[in-house]
Parts: sequence; structure tokens; C-alpha cells
Amino acid sequence: MTQPLLLIAAGGTGGHMFPAQALAEAMLAKGWRVKLSTDARGARYTGGFPHTTEIEQISSATFARGGLLAKAAVPFRIAAGVMGAMRKMMRDKPAVIVGFGGYPTIPAMSAATLLRLPRMIHEQNGVLGRVNTIFAPRVDAVACGTWPTSLPDGVEGIHAGNPVRSAVLDRAASGYIVPGDYPMEILVIGGSQGARILSDVIPPAIAALSMDRLRNMRISHQARGEDEERVRDFYSQHGITADVQPFFQDVPRRMSEAQLIISRSGASSVADISVIGRPSILIPYAAATGDHQTANARGLVDAGAAILIPESQMTVENVTAQINAVLDTPDGALHMAQAAQSVARPDATETLVSLVETLAQKGNA
Repeated sequence: MTQPLLLIAAGGTGGHMFPAQALAEAMLAKGWRVKLSTDARGARYTGGFPHTTEIEQISSATFARGGLLAKAAVPFRIAAGVMGAMRKMMRDKPAVIVGFGGYPTIPAMSAATLLRLPRMIHEQNGVLGRVNTIFAPRVDAVACGTWPTSLPDGVEGIHAGNPVRSAVLDRAASGYIVPGDYPMEILVIGGSQGARILSDVIPPAIAALSMDRLRNMRISHQARGEDEERVRDFYSQHGITADVQPFFQDVPRRMSEAQLIISRSGASSVADISVIGRPSILIPYAAATGDHQTANARGLVDAGAAILIPESQMTVENVTAQINAVLDTPDGALHMAQAAQSVARPDATETLVSLVETLAQKGNA
């Protein structure tokens, strides 16, 4: 009996790629073959995928970038991508296709729709992305990572949660050391792309903490490549121990060792914080489509696990005050860590696996 094939289509950010990786890990463990269809940007995040995942780098395009000529070429590039995807699917027929959003998913999801193959999408955010909005009425199932998710009329969603990588599950509900007069850690992450406003405001906000606190403090700060040097220099000049990098390969370890996480509220970051269970200060990306990062943060904030600071209120003084609010109250910080775990969905990957297997059975019927 040949192994069934799962084709995963995912766009070029960590928010799309990390849950795709979690599903790939689980389906390979169940004896499936897995192919990943992504573009050059997405290929940067494939290092964590199991080595048996077959990576197909496809040509896709977006209307969001480039000049008039580039935009005029978009439909032709997408059409070429769809035709190429159809040829591949006819040669090696997937049992199920799962799209995780982003422009690079258009060729595979379009081909699956035209060939009427079993297919579903997973939306990580509380508001559907542009591409998932197109396909939501045209798939067999819509799995939602954030609940509730705003969906088009007539489309029903399934609350699956956001899958997290095995490295995160390995540290699920790991013991939390409350803030105190001993070495402590703050983790600053701005999503997989980094965030300039976090590099502008967070270092001076940390530098404004008391000297007694800073003596015990170690910072892990993810900064964009172009901001990395100035952020590192700032911490160094203020005598603050800091590890500044454009991308941390070991975020789960750093999360589990942190007393406080300061982060964008991308879907994957929120899921990781929930599963590991840590107090957080969340700063939604103001320009996110449909303000979906505020929607993502709502579950943690409503549970009392996170403090929300809109970008419009992101001042050095406000951030310093909120950091102190967490670190000054050990019992409150412990409550925040426990509240984060209370809204976690560590079974999200299993739910997606079940949906994939159900679709495969229907396809064989």
C-alpha cells in the first residue's frame, strides 16, 4: 500500500510556516509523505522541517509589492504557478491539500480547487487573511487557530487552535520561576520579521528600571538586521546584559526561561506563549490586516495572562511601568503564567491531523 501524500501550502512568514511545520511533523510520524509548497521567502523557514519533507519552491506573486510592470505580470505568474501545480498533482496525486495562508499558497490551492481534490485551510489569526478569504468558501473545511474568527457569510469554522512545533510542546506548562531577587530574563520578540518599534522603545524602557533590578537582568532581544547593532550597543552602553540577534532558533527555550515576554501578538507567538505559559506584554502590529493582531491577543488579555499596549500608547514610560507591574508582583506574575496555560490549545496539531485523515477518507469514498 502506497503512503498517502499530504501537500502543505504555506506563505513566507513564520506565522504561516510554524503551524505548517507542526502538521508536517505529525503526519510524517503517522506514515504519510509530506510535500511543502512555498516560495523563496518561505524556504528560509524550512530548516526546522523534518528532513523527509519534500520542499517544492514555486513561483508566486503579490500585488502588494513592486511597480506597475511587476503588478501587471502578477496574473501571468500566478497562472503559470497554477498550471505547474496542476501538472505536479496529476503526476503525484495528494490525498489532501492544506493551505496555511499567504500568497505562495495560491497556486496549490487553486490547482486543488480545479482538480476537486480534498482540501482545507487553516487560518492562524482572528481575522482571515486575504488569500484565505478567497478560498474559505471553496474548501471542505476551515480550521481556525484563534477563536472566534471573523468568517465570510455562509462559512463555518472549526476551532482547532494554532499548532505549535514539537520544541514548544516539549516545554508545555514548564515550571515558572516567579520574579525575585535573583537572575531573571526578559525575552523581546517582534515576530519572525522583527519589529522596529520594539527596538526603539523597549531598550530605553528596560534601561529605566531600577539598578537593583538591572543587576539581575538578562535580555534576549530579537531585532531586525538593520537595527541589531544599535540595539546591542544601547544595551552595552547602559551596562545591560543582552543577547541581540535577528532571529532566535531556540525561542521555546528562551520563553521557558523568561520571567516576562514582550512580543508582537502574531498567532504563532501567542500560541507559543500560551502553551509554555508565561506572563506577557503584547504590542499588536498596528498595520496588520483587519487589526488581526489585536484579535489574536484578546484571549490572553481577557484571561488575565497578558497586558496589551497599542502602538499608539507605546511610550518608554508606559512600557517601563508595565514591566514593573509584572516584576513587582510575584504572585500576580504566577497567576498570569497559569492563566496563559488555561487558554492554550496544545492539542491543536492532533485536531488538524484528525481533520486531514477525515478528508482523506471522504476522498477515497
